[in-house]
Amino acid sequence: MHIVLYAPEIPQNTGNIARTCAATGSVLHLIEPLGFQLSDKYLKRAGLDYWHLMELHVHSDFDTMMQEYPDAVYHFATTKAPRSYHEASYGENDFIVFGCETRGLPESLLSRVYDRCIRIPMREEARSLNLSNSVAIVLYEALRQQEFKGLKGEGSLTGREDAVSPWMDYV
Repeated sequence: MHIVLYAPEIPQNTGNIARTCAATGSVLHLIEPLGFQLSDKYLKRAGLDYWHLMELHVHSDFDTMMQEYPDAVYHFATTKAPRSYHEASYGENDFIVFGCETRGLPESLLSRVYDRCIRIPMREEARSLNLSNSVAIVLYEALRQQEFKGLKGEGSLTGREDAVSPWMDYV
C-alpha cells in the first residue's frame, strides 16, 4: 500500500504515520510544501527507531507524483466524500491520499476525483479525526481486505517476562 500526505503540517502526525507505514510495509509519500523539515526532532521522535523499516518519497507536487505512477489506483480520504472507506475495494499497490491537517484536500483536486473519494463515518458535529488516526483506520481496512498479507498475525509472551504487568497478580 502507498500512503500519500498532501502538504502535511504537523511533524508528530507525519512521524506517527511513518511508524504505521513501517509496521505495515506501506510506502509513505509526502507532497510539498511540508509544514516542517524532515530533520525535525518531533518528526523523528514520533517515528521512533522505525525509519529504516520504511520507504519514503517526497514529491514537489501532486501532479508530479501522479505522473510517476500513471497506472496507480488512487483513493482520496475526505469528509466531503460520497461513501465510506469500508465500501471501497483496495488493491495491494493502491494509493490512499490524505489532506493536510487544517484544510484537507483542495476542492480543485476533489472535483476531479470525486468518484474515488472515501470518508470515515463520524458524528455530524465533528469536523474531522486526527490525521494519523485516519490513516491507521483506512490503511488497516485496506490491509484487512488483503488478509494482512505479509504481516505477522499473532504475538507471543514466550521470552518476554517484561510483557506481564505486576497488576496481573490481581486479576
